[in-house]
Amino acid sequence: MTDAPDPPLPSALPADLTRHLESLGGQLVWRMGKDDVSDEIVVRLGFASATPRFAHLPRLRSANDTELQDAMQAGRVVIEWVD
Repeated sequence: MTDAPDPPLPSALPADLTRHLESLGGQLVWRMGKDDVSDEIVVRLGFASATPRFAHLPRLRSANDTELQDAMQAGRVVIEWVD
């Protein structure tokens, strides 16, 4: 019996699209935390050029892994795009 490595899993996305998404991902910044008022998990996402504008938005409280998972399951996650 040999311990041959598992074959690579087939990609669900075409290689071209995967390459473009990885390139885009390198240009994004994000912040994640709990909103003080609604207790929803907020994910703020924007291009790196928008980083200074993140400072002008209301602060987010930290959230642990369990809180993040619970919010995902309950649909209490808000995605905000920062221009």
